[in-house]
Amino acid sequence: MKDNNNSKQVLLSVLGVVILVVAVVGVSFAAFSYSKTGEKVNTITTGTITMSYSENTNGINLTDALPMSDEQGKALAGENNVFDFTVTATINGSGTTTINYDVTATKESDSTLDDSAVKVYLTNIDSNADTQVLKPTKVSLLSTTGSSEASGAPSGQFKLTTGTFTSTGTHKYRLRMWVADDYSNLGSSGTYKLRVSVYGAAAAQ
Repeated sequence: MKDNNNSKQVLLSVLGVVILVVAVVGVSFAAFSYSKTGEKVNTITTGTITMSYSENTNGINLTDALPMSDEQGKALAGENNVFDFTVTATINGSGTTTINYDVTATKESDSTLDDSAVKVYLTNIDSNADTQVLKPTKVSLLSTTGSSEASGAPSGQFKLTTGTFTSTGTHKYRLRMWVADDYSNLGSSGTYKLRVSVYGAAAAQ
């Protein structure tokens, strides 16, 4: 009789441990699954255009970066190396409307590198492609927006690309940035920060 009681106690103990393990694993899995569900998407809306991105800031930073060739720069990939963003236009109604937009960049005031030290490269990544939009170009050589841009962009911003929408649609872009390999005044460290914006306005009918 005593052996039966001992067996029951052992069995109950084993069952208790199994249930506890299952419960702990279940809670851990639920917490892990929840933490990995989606990313917060940030949006900036100007007029008829919306730019969305999942990073914390709308741009890209260089910190203590070493010079690299264009081929190396064009191959940059992954988190902290590229800035992916989406430009979306919404056109309501059945009439014909054209929306002009500009993708621009502004340098943060705490950047320490010269504009001539840094290159940018913009590609279109619609349909998982990686098609060149802006060839590797020094920031100092980029054109800047004027006082009467069709997109409504403020003057004095670096222009990365210009486009139009004639119907509701979306374009995906990827920006890469690196220190030019011919820049010799780098010193021991340097930073460069660009913030990206998109401006859009309907063309006059």
